[in-house]
Amino acid sequence: MDFEALLNDFTTAVETNDGAKLGALFADDGVYNDGFYGPFRGPAAIAKMLTAHFWGTAKDFKWDMRNPVCDGDYGYAQYVFSYTSTQDSAPGRRVVFEGFGRFHLVDGKIKDYAETFDTGIALTQIDFPVDHLTKFLGKAAARLRKKHAGSAHLQRD
Repeated sequence: MDFEALLNDFTTAVETNDGAKLGALFADDGVYNDGFYGPFRGPAAIAKMLTAHFWGTAKDFKWDMRNPVCDGDYGYAQYVFSYTSTQDSAPGRRVVFEGFGRFHLVDGKIKDYAETFDTGIALTQIDFPVDHLTKFLGKAAARLRKKHAGSAHLQRD
């Protein structure tokens, strides 16, 4: 598998609002875990996520994947992502943030995609209300704590 070609197809699909192309990159039970909208399972749900959520609230997407590495099963890339907001709170405002993507690959398809980026930096650029931002980040923190419940990371000395 050519991981860099996969990344190019992935970002081009997002930039051109080609939900069918994005969905086709995923396994039948593949999951796209979006940092804003959460998980979407299967090509049809992933295609709908792109058209309804991404392109439903923004336009003019630009996604640059950098420094990709892949061992055949897992691929990682640093990225810079930007778009123009079409939301009422910030119409026309350009938003940019950096992050990392993790791709779990099975038989040439994406089984699981997850990303890590600072949602607070992204949301403050569209004047997301402070009380909503606090609630959003609180839910994200609760999911993280639940994921690591019982681990040494949350145990006290």
